[in-house]
Amino acid sequence: MRLLVCAIGRLKAGPERDLVARYAERLNATARNLALGPLDIVEIDESRARRAEDRKAEEAEKLLAAAGSSQVIALDENGASPGSEAFAARIAGWRDGGTASLAFLIGGADGHGDTIRSRAIMTLSFGKMTWPHQIVRILLAEQLYRASTIIAGHPYHRV
Repeated sequence: MRLLVCAIGRLKAGPERDLVARYAERLNATARNLALGPLDIVEIDESRARRAEDRKAEEAEKLLAAAGSSQVIALDENGASPGSEAFAARIAGWRDGGTASLAFLIGGADGHGDTIRSRAIMTLSFGKMTWPHQIVRILLAEQLYRASTIIAGHPYHRV
């Protein structure tokens, strides 16, 4: 099952980009035997529209185009906050149920447009705190890698 992260904004060279790349490389190296991956990351330029609603709509259109036919998971502060083991179980369930591709969508500063919310099979949150989008990418990449290790029974995840 292909994994895709589609995010508004571009990470500059530096520690945030390096961490996302490190977890993506780890996942891609180990998850192939689990029928997971590759993990691809698509960066989309922020909308320059004046009104927030117009920005959200434009960014939603671009995110959904990047996601293509993938099942969509929207990252949003009002989403569910499963534990790592529950998250891994959901990913394994989607994989085992025949899902070919999952796209995790990270919106811009104004959040997601309604079209993303209506298409999402899950809305995921990393808690009620507001996180910079760069850090959300790191958290997501690490949790996807962690999920693969949980599915594989690897000791990376310790309770």
